[in-house]
Amino acid sequence: MEILSSRMLLRPADYQVSLAFYRDSLGLAIAREYPGGTVFFAGQTLLELAGHGRPADAPEGFAGALWLQVRDVYATQDDLRSRGVAIAREARQEPWTLHEMHVTDPDGITLIFVQVPEQHPLRRAAPIG
Repeated sequence: MEILSSRMLLRPADYQVSLAFYRDSLGLAIAREYPGGTVFFAGQTLLELAGHGRPADAPEGFAGALWLQVRDVYATQDDLRSRGVAIAREARQEPWTLHEMHVTDPDGITLIFVQVPEQHPLRRAAPIG
């Protein structure tokens, strides 16, 4: 199997509220828009909000989390706070050495903003082959 591209697809309970959160509060850049949906740039992937296709009996919430790497999680925290975004968990260095901060979207999805320290293995180039 060959995967040509990928994106995270969210079907929020209230599309307009989530659109305002990702576009205005977080300030994600829009990759494209279509009737009933918006696709945002999110690092090496795309994040699509679809205002359609959510089953009426869809379960509440989302069991996963969205992991977003940033250059400086502390500056990101300050920026989001200045935009009025509530910080669910303050930025701090974790025992596994990543610096992480949590924000919760309107549907209860956890967004984990991550800063990777200089000496962390994620900063090393992976061998190709």
